[in-house]
Amino acid sequence: MFALSDEDLRLRILGCADGPASFNSESTRHGNSVISIDPLYRLATGTIRDRIAATYDQMLDQAHRNRQQFVWDTIRSVEELGRTRMQAMRTFLDDYDLGKRQGRYVDAELPSIAFPDKSFDLALCSHFLFLYTDHLPLAFHRCAILELCRLASEVRIFPLLALDGRLSPYVTAIVQDLRNSCDVSVETVSYEFQRGGNQMMRVRPR
Repeated sequence: MFALSDEDLRLRILGCADGPASFNSESTRHGNSVISIDPLYRLATGTIRDRIAATYDQMLDQAHRNRQQFVWDTIRSVEELGRTRMQAMRTFLDDYDLGKRQGRYVDAELPSIAFPDKSFDLALCSHFLFLYTDHLPLAFHRCAILELCRLASEVRIFPLLALDGRLSPYVTAIVQDLRNSCDVSVETVSYEFQRGGNQMMRVRPR
C-alpha cells in the first residue's frame, strides 16, 4: 500500500495510527527501525486483547454486509480476512510488551507528536487520514500532515478514500494547500483491497 522498496525499509520509519498491526514486529525482526504511535498504546496488553476479541465478530459481520466494496483476489473470502487479521494482531500482541520497553510502541497521536524535527526519514499513515473525513475536519488533516512533514523527510498516506468509498474531498484541498511548501503527488500503488483504494499521497517538504 505504500510502495515500499528494500531501501525504504532500511530508513528510520514512523508509523502513525498503527493500532494492533504486525508491521513494527515484522520490521524489527528483520533488523529495520520502526517506531509506531497510537493512543491505543496507553493500554495494557490484556485490555487490547479483550478489545480485539470483543470487536472481531462485528468486523466480520461488517465485511460480510459490505463485501461488494472489497476486491477479493489476494484475500479470497471474509473468513480468510478474519484469519489474516487475527494472525497480524497475535503477532502484535506477542511483541507489544517488549516493544513498549524498547520504545517502539509510543502513546501519542496526531496532530501533535513530541519528537524532535526530522527524527525520521519516512512517516507512514495508514487508514486514518482521509478515511475519517466525516469525523476529522480539513484543519485537522492540514495540521496533522504538516506535523508529519516536521518529523520526517517524506510522508506517505494511504488510502485516499473516505469511509463511504469515495475519494475524500480533502485530497484536492490538501494538494492545493501544500503545493507552495511541499512536493505533493497522488500515486497509484499495486495494493487494492477496498475497491478503488489503490492510491497513496506522497508529501516531501522542501
